Amino acid sequence: MTEPVRWVEARVLAPEGWLEVVADALAPDGSSGAAFGRPSLAADPAPDGSEYVRVFLPERSDGPAVRRRLEARVARLAEATGAAELFGLSIEFRELPPEDYAISWRKGWKPFRVGRVCVVPPDRGVALRPRDLALRLEPGGAFGTGRHVTTRDCLRELQVRVRAGESVLDAGSGSGILAVGAILLGAGRAVGFDVDPDAKPYADVLARENGAADRCHFLAAGFECLDGMREPFDGIVANIYADVIAAGIEAFARALRPGGWFVFSGCTEARSGGLVETISESPLRIERERVSGRWRTYSGTRIRA
Repeated sequence: MTEPVRWVEARVLAPEGWLEVVADALAPDGSSGAAFGRPSLAADPAPDGSEYVRVFLPERSDGPAVRRRLEARVARLAEATGAAELFGLSIEFRELPPEDYAISWRKGWKPFRVGRVCVVPPDRGVALRPRDLALRLEPGGAFGTGRHVTTRDCLRELQVRVRAGESVLDAGSGSGILAVGAILLGAGRAVGFDVDPDAKPYADVLARENGAADRCHFLAAGFECLDGMREPFDGIVANIYADVIAAGIEAFARALRPGGWFVFSGCTEARSGGLVETISESPLRIERERVSGRWRTYSGTRIRA
C-alpha cells in the first residue's frame, strides 16, 4: 500500500488587501494554491485588518533551503510593492498529518464558477444552472484549489477554444483540472504530464470522479514524453512558469498540429516580454492576451505553413 503524501503548512499573518500578493510569494507558480483564514475553529481569529494566508508543501519538497527561499521572497515584498504594512512578515511552518491537510483545505474552500464551468466538491449538493458543467474537485487533494487566477483564465480560454472530439495536451498538469475541464467541454481525449510524481495519482482520481478516466491519461514525466506521441494534438494548455514554457516552445510547436490552438499561462508581467518574443520566433502566433493583475495568459494558433 502506498504511503500517503505528508504535507507542511506555510502560514503568514498578512494585512487584508494583500492576501493574494502574499500567496503569490509563497506559491509563485500557483501550483499549490492558497487557503485563507484561520487553520482551525479552535485557533484564535486573526487580528482586525489581518488574515492568515496558508499554502501547503509536499514533505519531500520541504527543507531548510526551501524555507529560506520562501522567507526571502516574503521579506522582499515590502520593498517590491512600497507597502510599509508588508514589512516584517514572517512564515510559520507546521508539519501536518494527512487528515489535517484535507481538513485544512475544506474549511476555507468554496465552490466557484468560471463561465459555464462550476468547480464544486464531490460530496456536496450545489445548485447548478441548466447549461452548467460541474467539475468535481476534492478540496482535500493536492496541487491547488483551482482558484488561482491563472487556472481560472485557462478555464475561460478552454471554453473558447475546445471543439468536440479534439485531443488536448495539458503540460504541467498538476491536479489535472485543466485536462479534465477540457474533456467536460467536449474534448475527445486529454493527455497530461507533470514532472512531480505525486501529481499523477491525484489527477487520476480527479478524472475518475468526473467520469473522464477513459479519456484522460496522465504521465509522471517532462517534455521528453512528447517525443513518443504518435499524433499531434489539436490543442495545448500549459499553466506553468514562463521560463519553462519558453524552454519547451519548440516541443510545443512539434506536438501541435498546424492550425491547432494553444493556451499558455503562469507568466508574470515581468516575464511577459521575453515569453512573447520567444513565442513570436516559433510557429505559434498569439491572438489574445488576458491580463489579470500581475499575471498574463496568452492564446493563439500554430501557423499552417
